[in-house]
Amino acid sequence: MIKEVIVVEGRHDTINLKQYFDCETIETHGTCLSDFTLSLIKKAKEERGVIIFCDPDSPGEKIRSIINQKIPGCKNAFLQADECRDKRKVGIEHASKEVLEKALSQLITYNDNKGQLSMNDFYELGLSGKDNSAMLRDKLQRYYRLGKANAKTLLKRCNMLDLSIDDIRKVILDESDS
Repeated sequence: MIKEVIVVEGRHDTINLKQYFDCETIETHGTCLSDFTLSLIKKAKEERGVIIFCDPDSPGEKIRSIINQKIPGCKNAFLQADECRDKRKVGIEHASKEVLEKALSQLITYNDNKGQLSMNDFYELGLSGKDNSAMLRDKLQRYYRLGKANAKTLLKRCNMLDLSIDDIRKVILDESDS
């Protein structure tokens, strides 16, 4: 039984999760979140906690961003696009039990605490401003399961995990999984 209520985009996501887990979901039905849906998510967060579990695409990131801004303190689960893809689409509805378990076991919570990393650190590490920056960010995102993000969003997520420059350097310089 998953204690928190899981926020997903649609009914197919709910069907896939319920196939493997004893859980309750709230479906957003797209990026235009209604006041009713937001109030339902807020109530669920206050009562049981909420896990935002959106697809690894632009609409999913938009939904995640809106909910995290309007309802601070929600937990977030992330998938990589290559973990949940069928021939035409990407999404939670296409993820295996193992992938879903892994994502739900590595949650992060957005907060307003400023971490120790700065954008200058990202430039120095090559995570921004270099030809291979996107590849390095992808490596870091996959290692910590942070979801696809641009440099600014990844910096925010790294600070939420309280990662140090050394933590990041070890991941991006590790040649064993290149």
